[in-house]
Amino acid sequence: MTADESRAVADRALALLDLTDLTDTCTDTKVDALCRNARAGGVAAICVWPSFVARGAQILAGSGVRIATVINFPAGGEDAARAADDAAEACRDGAGEIDLVLPYRAFQRGDEAAARDVVEAVRETCPDTLLKVILETGELRHPDAIRAAADLALAAGADFLKTSTGKSPVSATPEAARILLDAVRASGRPAGVKISGGLRTVEDAAAYLALADRAMGPAWARPATFRLGASSLFDVLVRAREG
Repeated sequence: MTADESRAVADRALALLDLTDLTDTCTDTKVDALCRNARAGGVAAICVWPSFVARGAQILAGSGVRIATVINFPAGGEDAARAADDAAEACRDGAGEIDLVLPYRAFQRGDEAAARDVVEAVRETCPDTLLKVILETGELRHPDAIRAAADLALAAGADFLKTSTGKSPVSATPEAARILLDAVRASGRPAGVKISGGLRTVEDAAAYLALADRAMGPAWARPATFRLGASSLFDVLVRAREG
């Protein structure tokens, strides 16, 4: 990839990036730095633990950078009431986007109702909040299971399908991304895809952007429809953009 090609990819990818810190060592100081980078880089959103939402919302007020947080993360539990309560609190604190882990273990054992209940509970509690449902595709493994989980999440009210928590041994893969894009296209309604987990290079970003372009058309991938979730990718993209 030439320097000009890398710069073009970086320009696109930064605008689609959910700049993320979901480490166990996150602090107020790290969130402050994350917000500074988000503002300077022109990213789509930051994604932080619920306890840091209010701080991020205060720092980024008026910047255009959205505040995302995670619910039911990373285990994907089955307590719908707890997930809804946690989501409601995050929205009150200023979250405009919820990244919700589907109860994928329940789904794997055939309890689709338990998985659906959690998504529907959060959707009903936060009707005006962008809802990204994390399928944990690396744990679902089989293409048919990934597609069925994607269809369930969309039917239950998801605005986005997201590949992974980044906490499982297998995170995003091109195969899983293609399945999610196909599910969105077949759904017949506006929805998006977020690729998350294991994105570290300009080439990674380029590959997923090219995949989205092929599946959905070159004008489709924009912040309202396509995101890249990463923590270490930001610095790489900034260096590529600066040549």
